[in-house]
Amino acid sequence: MGAPVRPPSVRALLVVLLLPLTGLAGPGSASKKAQSRAEADTVLAQVANGAPVPPATSRLRFLREEAYAAEEIGPILRTTHEERTRRNLVALLASLGARSGEPTLVKMTTDGDSAVRMYAAQGLARLGSRNTAAVLPLLQDKSSGVRREAARALGASRNPKMGKPLMAAVKDEQDLEVRAALLEAVGASGDAKQKAALKTYLDSDSESTRFAAARGLCRLGAPEGFAFAQKLLGNSDKFVRRQGLVLFEGVPAKKASPLLTPLLKDADRTLAASAARVLYQGGDAASLDWLVLASWNAKGEEKLVYEKELETLQLADDRRKAILRKAGVAP
Repeated sequence: MGAPVRPPSVRALLVVLLLPLTGLAGPGSASKKAQSRAEADTVLAQVANGAPVPPATSRLRFLREEAYAAEEIGPILRTTHEERTRRNLVALLASLGARSGEPTLVKMTTDGDSAVRMYAAQGLARLGSRNTAAVLPLLQDKSSGVRREAARALGASRNPKMGKPLMAAVKDEQDLEVRAALLEAVGASGDAKQKAALKTYLDSDSESTRFAAARGLCRLGAPEGFAFAQKLLGNSDKFVRRQGLVLFEGVPAKKASPLLTPLLKDADRTLAASAARVLYQGGDAASLDWLVLASWNAKGEEKLVYEKELETLQLADDRRKAILRKAGVAP
């Protein structure tokens, strides 16, 4: 039997009761906020009753109630003991990316359920949490999934002090997927002192280990990483070239631009669109304009190539319209 449907929170009920007193905000805006909060409560109740997490995440983002929902999940977890429900709620919290949920995620890193610990680490990685003390012990977790997500969270903290413990964990890690996550995280941490240690893994017998070491080096701006990536980008196989582009994920645009900007003219439009997205995420604002205009001018299936990257960036309609107006192609 599923958990009982949770009634609207006290906070949501208070919003409704206080509507007559919110004249300064305007009755329309207050009513709309009360409705979105009530719907957010409904979404949370549905997840508590077994509804899938991805649609719930999408709905809460559409309502712009991520922060509110993240605050509400903490109290729900305190009275929820059914394993699957707890996992779903923490997975939802992790997916929201709301700073208000960070204290709950930190608390969940010590939960007895490995799936909950894994989701907690995912959520902290998404936030780029600086609370590394809560995550460091998870590098020794019995669950490989937890260790993998802990590595990613420590890398996402952008704390150079995490480079050394991450590199130490690489030496003892037998799981190839976790080892790859650790090597990439070393680079993401920004600890330039680990370049030499990362270079030693470029000669590994494992392809995934070599690739991860190269990605870590690229994130640190090391020439050896860029040389590894450039070799892939020069391959005649388009799929190998796309692998080379992946190495630049998370690399500042100033460092990646010399190799990626020429790709915007590449015959493989999937590669070109991805390169623009990577450059934009690396700090090159003009690459977003390029993507929007490329999509505007494209026809048929080619248009879908650009839209896929824009969807990844979750580009708002008003931002798209502003770019098109600036370019003089739309009113």
